[in-house]
Amino acid sequence: MKKQVLFSAAMVAAMTASAQTGEITSNRGENWLSQSGDYGITFDATPLLNYAGNLFNGNLNNNIGQGLTWANPYFAIQGKKLIDANTAYRGKLRIGFGSMKETTMVDASVQPTPPPVAPVQVEDVTKDSYMNIVLGAGLEKRIGSTRVVGVYGGEAYIMFGNSKTTNEYGNALSADNPQTSFRPTETKNGSTFGLGLGVFGGVEWFCAPKVSLSGEYTWGLMMSSTGFGEVTEERWNPASGSAGAVESRTMENGTKENNFSIDTGVSGASIGVNFYFQ
Repeated sequence: MKKQVLFSAAMVAAMTASAQTGEITSNRGENWLSQSGDYGITFDATPLLNYAGNLFNGNLNNNIGQGLTWANPYFAIQGKKLIDANTAYRGKLRIGFGSMKETTMVDASVQPTPPPVAPVQVEDVTKDSYMNIVLGAGLEKRIGSTRVVGVYGGEAYIMFGNSKTTNEYGNALSADNPQTSFRPTETKNGSTFGLGLGVFGGVEWFCAPKVSLSGEYTWGLMMSSTGFGEVTEERWNPASGSAGAVESRTMENGTKENNFSIDTGVSGASIGVNFYFQ
């Protein structure tokens, strides 16, 4: 009887160990499931599923949930590293910079004498730029040894962001162009700093070897703070010096905001496509 108990325990242990390695293969011998040591990358599947719905019924308004709302990953790159068959480190990264330049032709404030048939024009240039950085890290636990695997765990996020607008004027301020009202030369929007901490739970369905569809719900807290902005302006001050001069000033603008929320993280579910590789 004792030998039978020991044999049964050994068989259960062997089956459990085999299940944890994810040994499910296709007809061609390909392993379906992720395994210890695999790297994974996750893409947001919502646009793909919306497109498929629109394609099949001709309706442009198909939607399969709004994705993350309170803790938006800001289009971050999402990846993971399996440290064993049942545990993975998760990470999110976004480093975003951008700019836009707009040029407008305006009449020069001083025209030649005699005036030409068409007014001489100069360029006003507006430049917009932004920066967004998002970092996220978490721990994922995995349950199951079939093509449907349960996942759960926790994640933390940190986010930075800012933006500004600069204005360059073709008509420089001078005694010939004595604009006495202030005009902006640089506008900095308030910088934003955010922290998030949450838990998640969901499933992965392996639809092909090393490829899965996943759905997750999240819950947690999010805090963010946006400071005051800053605007720099210039004007012509005819009372400055003997012949007048350009006067500039810098002051705070906008509003300061602090946000805090504890909520579910998605409207609908966060749908992803996962690819695993060694």
